[in-house]
Amino acid sequence: MKQSILGRFGIYATLTVICGILLFPVYWMAITALQPVNKLRQYPPELFPSDPQWGVFRELLARQPFGLWMWNSTLVALATMILSLSVSVLAAYALSRYRLRAGASMGLFILTSKMLPSTLLVIPLFAVFTKLGLVGSLWSVVIAQATLIAPFATWMLKGYFDTISPELEQAALVDGCSPFGTIWRIILPVSAPGLAATALYAFVLSWSDFLFARTFLATSQSTWTLNVGIATLKGEYETDWNVIMAASLLASIPIIIVYLVLERFLVSGLASGSEK
Repeated sequence: MKQSILGRFGIYATLTVICGILLFPVYWMAITALQPVNKLRQYPPELFPSDPQWGVFRELLARQPFGLWMWNSTLVALATMILSLSVSVLAAYALSRYRLRAGASMGLFILTSKMLPSTLLVIPLFAVFTKLGLVGSLWSVVIAQATLIAPFATWMLKGYFDTISPELEQAALVDGCSPFGTIWRIILPVSAPGLAATALYAFVLSWSDFLFARTFLATSQSTWTLNVGIATLKGEYETDWNVIMAASLLASIPIIIVYLVLERFLVSGLASGSEK
């Protein structure tokens, strides 16, 4: 009994320490945002601001087009997520259900394309988007992000589709359902946890993008995303780090909201989906 209590205490203590380490950067970002500028350079730093400066958020929203940056980032992330899922669902289903001669080679090719670094793709993509007239448009970032997200999302969904019994689809086909109807009415509801995990992966990766947005949207300030806008807050000779940290805190809110919306799907299992 004592060993069981000590074991639980050790597990909870370890989890507490790990959570503290993971959350400390967020905590430090929050107290930096609330600190007055003249106290940011003092040592040792204050772990709890004695005079929190809540007006930094009001100052940020008043002086910078933060709402526009947030809107652009939201549009890019949602469009990238929808485009990536639309492509990866069909590709993953084909790789999982159809046995083609080049199926293994095609799957390996898709996985290999994920290994290409974004810095290797930015120059050829910029040349293509320049000829198409997409430089300065949010669609350039959406397409560029989808090219990186779709391959890995395909493999994530393929592994999940492999765990779904083909008998569910066969029963739907016998009842007169079309192949696309089977995917829409049977496969997608059953694979809700896998879709939620893939959607969250696509949204977070697109939301955190800086390279593509900085390269393709530099010519038009009206299309700047959050990461590009926050980067411009750094001054040449002096930087208000409390303003940058306040902007970073606000930028993390949509990620938290998306996770809370998809959390119930992430924790659900395949069995619960099959019962539907």
